[in-house]
Formats: sequence, C-alpha cells, structure tokens
Amino acid sequence: MKQQQFLNLATAEEAEERFWEAVQPQPLGEELVMLEDAHGRILACDIVARHNVPYFDRSNFDGFALRAEDTFGAQETAPILLTLNPEILACGVVPQEDVAPGTATTISTGGVLPRGADGVVMIENTFPFKNAEPAENMIQVLKPIVPNAGVSLAGSDIGAGEVVLRIGELLGYRETGTLAALGEANVSVWRRPKVAVISTGDELIAPGEQMEMGKVYDSNSTVIAHAVEELGCEAVRFGIVPDDEAQLETVLRKALALDFVLLSGGTSKGEGDLNYRVFEKFRNPGVLVHGVSLKPGKPLCLAVLDGIPAAILPGFPTSSTFTFSKFIAPVLRKLAGLTPERSAHVQANVPLRLNSDKGRTEFNLVHLVRNEDGFSAYSTGKGSGSITGFARADGFMEIPRTTEMLEAGEDTTIHLLGESTRPSDLMIIGSHCVGLDFLLGEMQKRGVSCKFLAVGSMGGILAAQRGECDLAGTHLLDEASNQYNSHLLTAELALIKGYRRSQGLLFRKDDSRFALVKQNFQETIRQLMEDQNVRMINRNLGSGTRVLLDRLLAGQRPSGFFQEAKSHNSVAAAITHKRADWGIAIRSVAEDSGLDFFPMQDEEYDFIIPNKRLKRQEVRQFINLLQEANIQTQLNKLGLSTDAPV
Repeated sequence: MKQQQFLNLATAEEAEERFWEAVQPQPLGEELVMLEDAHGRILACDIVARHNVPYFDRSNFDGFALRAEDTFGAQETAPILLTLNPEILACGVVPQEDVAPGTATTISTGGVLPRGADGVVMIENTFPFKNAEPAENMIQVLKPIVPNAGVSLAGSDIGAGEVVLRIGELLGYRETGTLAALGEANVSVWRRPKVAVISTGDELIAPGEQMEMGKVYDSNSTVIAHAVEELGCEAVRFGIVPDDEAQLETVLRKALALDFVLLSGGTSKGEGDLNYRVFEKFRNPGVLVHGVSLKPGKPLCLAVLDGIPAAILPGFPTSSTFTFSKFIAPVLRKLAGLTPERSAHVQANVPLRLNSDKGRTEFNLVHLVRNEDGFSAYSTGKGSGSITGFARADGFMEIPRTTEMLEAGEDTTIHLLGESTRPSDLMIIGSHCVGLDFLLGEMQKRGVSCKFLAVGSMGGILAAQRGECDLAGTHLLDEASNQYNSHLLTAELALIKGYRRSQGLLFRKDDSRFALVKQNFQETIRQLMEDQNVRMINRNLGSGTRVLLDRLLAGQRPSGFFQEAKSHNSVAAAITHKRADWGIAIRSVAEDSGLDFFPMQDEEYDFIIPNKRLKRQEVRQFINLLQEANIQTQLNKLGLSTDAPV
C-alpha cells in the first residue's frame, strides 16, 4: 500500500496555538440544578455562606453546660458540687435560662449552649450528689475543664460571609455535602459540553466479543469517554465505525451537532486511513494541523469543522492518551468551566542514559524510585502501542526536541500522573482574613491550588520558622516600637507587606449599654468591664487580636474573659446570638453581621516568607498579585487599605 509522508510537521507549541486561536474556548453558559443533581457538575459561581456553621454554639456531647472556672480544682477525690438548673436542653431546644455561677444545665449532644456557660463537662465525668434533696438537683464534677471544652462555637466550621466553594470547582460528594450543610437547595453550574467519541477501524472489536487474529479490542473509546467525563463533560459514544468513507461521513455529520468531536485511529498518512480525508470535506475553517513533531503522537490531527472543534487522536493507546492530555483536555476544561489543571511535578535523576529523536518533543513514561537524595526515574521502556504503560507509570518526562540524549545521573523534571499525588501549590499558615480569602481565590483562578491553615499569627510564624509553609499571614504588634510584624524577622525570614485593616469594638446596635462608647470610649469600657452582667468574647492566645485585647484589658479579667474565639466570625456570632455582648474584630465582619463598630486601631496584615521559598514560582505569583492595581481595588472594596501606612 502506498504511504504518504508527513511533510509539514507543526511543533507542539504551534499546534496548541493554532487550535486555541481557532476554538477560543469559553464556558457554554450557566444552568440551575437541584442539589441532588449537582454531583459531578462544575460550579458557575462562588458559594458564600449565608450563615455560620454551626449556626449557634453547641454541645459536642451529652453532659452539663457550666462555667469552666467553676470546675477548676475538681478531682475524683475532691469533687466540686454544682446546682442543677431545672431546664433540660435537648437538640432543637432554645435556652431560656442563664447559667449562673455555681450552677449547671443538662444538655444533649448538639444542644444550644446557654448564656453564661462557656463549656460542657461530659456526663461520664460527673456523679449525682446523693445527699441532695432531691438527689437530681445537684451534681458532683469529678474533672475540671477549660473554657470552650466540649463546645463547637458558632462559625467555627464555616463563618457567615466566608467563600466556601469557588467557581470552577468540580462538585464531589464532599462539596455537595457542604452545600447541603449550608442549606443550598439549588446550585448554579456550567452547562456540560457534549463530546462525541468515535472509534474507527476495521480491526476494532468491542470488549466482550471473541478475539480473532488481526483484531484489537477498542480500549480508546473507554479511556477517552471516561477522561472526558472526569473533566465535567458529557461523553456521547458513537461506537465503532468501520473504514468506510460514506459511513464515516454520515456519523461525523451527526456528531457535529454536539460541542466537540473526538475520533481515534486513522490519522497516519496511509491510503487505508479515511478520517483525515473525511475531515478535509469540511471548512470553517477546517483542518488546522495534521502531524506534530511529537513522540508519541506524531499523527495527531486538529480541526474546527463547521465551527465545531474536532480532533483525530492516534490509534495507539499511549499516543492517544498523551495527545488527549496535552492538546484536548485543556480546551475541554475551559469549555466545561473548570479551573486550569495544576502541573504537579518532582525532580529526579535519570540512572540510565536515554536516547531521543532530535527534532521531536518526546514524552517518556517513567517509574519513580525513592533514593537518599529524592527520586530516580526509570523509563518504562514501552512504546506508543502499550496499553498498560500509562496506567502503571508514576509520571513522565518531557525531552525537548533539541535534545538527543539524557546522560545517566542527569536531573530532569517528572510530571506526575493522577490527582492523588499532587500537593497544594501554595501552603499558607497563620491568621485568617477576608482579604486573604479573596487573594487565594484569585490564585486558584490562575491555576495555583492553595491550602490555608488558620492557627493565628504566632502559629504561622512558628510554621514559617520550621519551613512548613510558603507564607505566614500575620498582624502582630511590637509594643516596644509600636510597629507591626517587622520585629518577627530573622535571617531566615522575609517580610512582604500586605494591607491594612481596621480593628475595633463590636456590639449590638440595640444595646443601650454602649450608647456612650463613641463619645467616651475609655470610661464606657471601664464601666462595662466592671459589670458582671456584661460579657466579653476573648480571642485565642497567639492571635494578633488577642494582643490588642490584652492591651485594652490591662490585666483585668471581665466576665467572659475565659471564653476564647478562634476567628473574627466567631466573635461576631457570639455577640449576634447574645452569648456575649462585646468583642474585638475587623470592620468588615461587623458590617456583614449587622453589628455596630467602634474603630480602635488600624493594623497591618502582612506575610512572612521563609527565604528558601522566595524564589518559588507560586510565591512570586502571589507577591506579584499583591501589586496588581485591580487586585488592590478589590481589596479596598472589602474595607482593606492598600495605601502605604502614614
């Protein structure tokens, strides 16, 4: 049979550029679906919590709600006696009675914590006082507890106004469970692109049929269809089409009613391969690329037929999978509304010399073996016709078309296969802020996955010192210099300026006890701290807000002092639900919660970075993001100032 040759091969970069320019992919539009139908769909908007989760301070187990300080010193040999309140707080019951000093209230798992209580002692750590009349009116506490023990504070899981899920996320069972917990009955998702999957060739038979000489089971349609579905698209299978030009053209015209068409097989320039000839019958604009200087994947054909993107993937499984991953998947992700794929990779050395065909970019599947210095990468040695190569490999290396050989011991980059092997691109530990939420969302839109742990400013600094994070968000004041964050620097740490935010006093707008706070702040606060009926909500040790509170309290311990919240949202929730009457948090949280706000101090929220991580690409991206004018405008809209401090 006469064979034609590939005379005008495009480079991989040229092929990608032509295809993207012709397709210009964008999401296909939003649609509203019921929550039960949202699994596997892709979010078309950010999901912002409309209320706190949990909505109220709740008990973690069956026991007794009480004041933690009433249990201090309790032990089995010297229990502390408390009077039981008559109220019993089962799930769903709203407390009607405060917990006064020396008393306790029976509470069930999930019950609402009553005012006055700041902890729950497990029923196993108590015992009825038999000498009481009647006995059930008093209990003996056998072990002490600390404030907030046995309690999940309002907003400790999810704070009202927090961005919980972001546009472009694929909704799995964890995400749909989160939506249910937020009370979302309907979800805005992107319309699924419908992708035609067609296998061609007289040699193909379907799995389950009797194998014959010269026949091949059609594995490509299964691989491609499932890969399409993993990208949030809908695969429409057209089955196996024999090498018949008229039949193939009929099937192709039906397939062009969908959003994308994928064929496999029939791309080599032999007379028996008909797919390319059928593609040539269409325009607008027609075939864009036929042949790429790539190994494996040289016969790839990319086209836009009558305005519909289409491709003919090589018939060999490894070639088909590589070309799909490199050229097709990014376009489908964009059409489906998914965020860009993260590129997970590790450095490894090549223990054996590898030869490569100069002039073609080569992808070489490898097995990774851990060694004392990291990893060694062994080539699988399987060609483009291998079915198991992709499934069993740990990753692949990309050898540039200008390289003929990799010497033994040479270092190279290995691109990992599979989501489970991929750590987050950027690890942030430290103090939480709505501004940081926004910045991380912007990073994700740009294809950088981020993980954030809220442990307070000092916890973030310690993590940075240990090299456990890329960035530590902090707002710690040095009382000696009255400067923020710069006193935390060491020879191993660098400071990147972030933005300023206003911290202040939060209280309910209808609370008349705070009527004069704006006229005479110091005197009003002094009087309120002396009133045991006015409860504060404290912040956790190590947080920047706690430093500000300690300065205000000047050694005093007013009512509620031992009740600590771990976030600004939890402070606002305690005040809103009247578990506390005042606390300190940032202005934006007060406004979002409908609380009054008296500004006390503008503070600087900055980022501490280990010097060893300053050159990381993702860290540089984050630093550059902070300098973008449109990003600073958005931060300003959140009530944060990006101007230089005065």
